[in-house]
Amino acid sequence: MDGIIIINKPEKYTSHDIVYQTKKILGEKVGHTGTLDPMATGVLPLLIGKGTQCAKYLMNHDKIYEVQLTLGKRTETADREGAILEEKEVPSICFEQETVKQALETFLGKQEQIPPIYSAIKVKGKKLYEYARKGQTVEIKPREIEIYEIKLLKINQNLKQIEFQVHCSKGTYMRSLCEDIAIKLNTVGYMSALNRIQVGEFSLKQAITLEELQEQEKNVSYLTIEKLFQKKRAITITENRLIPFLNGVKLTMKEPDDVYRVYCNQQFIGIGVVQQELLKRDIV
Repeated sequence: MDGIIIINKPEKYTSHDIVYQTKKILGEKVGHTGTLDPMATGVLPLLIGKGTQCAKYLMNHDKIYEVQLTLGKRTETADREGAILEEKEVPSICFEQETVKQALETFLGKQEQIPPIYSAIKVKGKKLYEYARKGQTVEIKPREIEIYEIKLLKINQNLKQIEFQVHCSKGTYMRSLCEDIAIKLNTVGYMSALNRIQVGEFSLKQAITLEELQEQEKNVSYLTIEKLFQKKRAITITENRLIPFLNGVKLTMKEPDDVYRVYCNQQFIGIGVVQQELLKRDIV
C-alpha cells in the first residue's frame, strides 16, 4: 500500500500515537505531515509506504480549523490543559455578535504571530516547551502567517465561549490566535477546543477513524500517489528508457521545469522532476 490515508484523530491521542497504531494495523511504513496537539481532533493525513516520500510536497498546505475560545482566564499553555495564570472580567460587550465579528476580522491577512512557549519550535537546538518546562526564558521571534478567512460560528455567554472557523497558512498557532482575540476583546482567554476540518485538499469527508481502519485493514480506501499528483501533467517514456530512469539516470526531456506523473506503456511508473530539460526520478 503506497499512498495517503486521512485519519480523523480523536482527542487525547498524539500524532505519534496515531502513526504507531496505524503501523501496527497495516504493517507498513507510516509518517505524517504535521502534528496535532493531543487535545485537538480532526484531519491527520498519514503517508503510507512509498507515500512517505511525498512529505516534501505536502508540508506547506493551508488549513481550516474550528476553534473554541473560552474567555476570562489565561493559562500557562494557552489551552485548557495548562494551569491558570490570570483571571479577568469579561465585559458583556464581548458576547455581542457585531463586536466579536469586528474583532475577528482584524486578524485577516498577513501578519506576524508569536508562537506559544509550549510548542515544538526549536530555538538554539531545543524545543520551546523544553525551556518552558524548566522555567527558562527564551526569546521567541514572531513568524509571518496569513489568515485567509475567519468567521464567527457561535457565542455562548453562559460558558463565556466563542466558536469560530479560520482558514490560515501553515505555521499558524490557534492557541496564540485565541489569546490575541481575547486581548482584542479587552480580556484574556485560552483555546478550549480545536477541530481541524481540512488540510490542503484533504477534508473530514475523506477521513476515517482508527476503529474503521482496524476493521478494514488492507481493504481500506486510500489516495494513491498517482491520484495525489493528478493535477500535474503526465509524460510518457519509452520502454528502453525505463530502466535508466528507475536507476536514477537523468533523461533528456524538453518540457518546462516542474513535477510530472511518469508513464510507460500506459502504466503509472512514478513521479519525476524536470529541471533544465532533464527528467529525474523522484518517487517510484
